[in-house]
Amino acid sequence: MSNTLHLQDLYIYPVKSLGGIRLQEATIEARGLRHDRRWLIVNERNQFMTQRQTAEMALLQVAPAHNGFIITHRNRPDLLPLFVPFEATPERSLFVTIWDDFVFAWRGELAADEWLSEALGCICRLVYMSDMAMRPVDPELNPADAVVSFADAYPFLLIGQGSLDELNNRLTEPVPMNRFRPNLVFSGGLAHTEDTWQEFRIGDLSFRAVEACGRCVVTTINQNTAHKNPETLRTLASYRTLGGKVMFGQNVTGPGYGQLQIGDELTVVTYK
Repeated sequence: MSNTLHLQDLYIYPVKSLGGIRLQEATIEARGLRHDRRWLIVNERNQFMTQRQTAEMALLQVAPAHNGFIITHRNRPDLLPLFVPFEATPERSLFVTIWDDFVFAWRGELAADEWLSEALGCICRLVYMSDMAMRPVDPELNPADAVVSFADAYPFLLIGQGSLDELNNRLTEPVPMNRFRPNLVFSGGLAHTEDTWQEFRIGDLSFRAVEACGRCVVTTINQNTAHKNPETLRTLASYRTLGGKVMFGQNVTGPGYGQLQIGDELTVVTYK
């Protein structure tokens, strides 16, 4: 494995827990990569929905479109593609719950609510996090003014390709990186070398690896079929358990602005 580290892949997930889009270059904003997890699906009680409880969300693919994206259902050709703009308007608003946070959000189009309710077989709504919404990153570990989108807790998730290769060497059925939903994937270095980093740079931009990412049942869900295979999480748990949690990848905070592109060099500045 090469000791030279480079940014191999960039991903955004416009809707939390739906399919991702691989980019050649991306703009960094205060909450992470531009357009990443700014949309969220909530149930009729305005509580966030993910593949943890609704594995069928894996069947909703996302593709880029002009000033927005298109959602399609892998197994339902009768559902015409749904276009969603990258940003909503403040015409209708509500408060939604994501983990322990109570967040102000704008409603999407009623047509999107109807499409998603039909696709997922339950009443749900599509909501958007505007720049007005304040969802702080845990201030005990981060600057007090750091904010995050509808991602679980941090602006970025970083994983090394070597870490996935190590896992796949232990699995009877190798899995792709989309099981782990990273924003930043790098090549080079040993498996799980990212666990040892503290401060690092991508190009000339500074990032900080805050803590390892605890993994859940989503890692067992085939993103093409929505079928679960417990081997992935069980195998990870056999060699990646720390403090009762299964760890894979690093939660990361960033500079709040800048540009990234595939091929950028990574440089580790300090270690934990």
